[in-house]
Amino acid sequence: MKIRPLYDRVVVKRIEETAAMQGGLYIPDSAKEKPQEGEVVATGKGKRLEDGKLVPLDVQVGDRILFGKYSGSDIKLDGEEYMIMREDEILGILDKQPVSAKKAS
Repeated sequence: MKIRPLYDRVVVKRIEETAAMQGGLYIPDSAKEKPQEGEVVATGKGKRLEDGKLVPLDVQVGDRILFGKYSGSDIKLDGEEYMIMREDEILGILDKQPVSAKKAS
């Protein structure tokens, strides 16, 4: 990665989910909503408090995250599209393997 975010900012690459449409409808890219899920590719050192103390980030490189529709700023590096956002714009971290729901007996 050729960019190193500062303080509590993270660089995120959107994860594109492909969904098969029934009925053969074609939806152009301009009409599709951008995904609100991504993978953290770089993180800053942490948030600096008013007393000068550095608090490390909760997210790490490789985490899959959820973020708001209007979060972050879009950037383009080496032909790839990324987002830079603050850690407080991240809504949650997705688990690596989803836990299946247990049936009620």
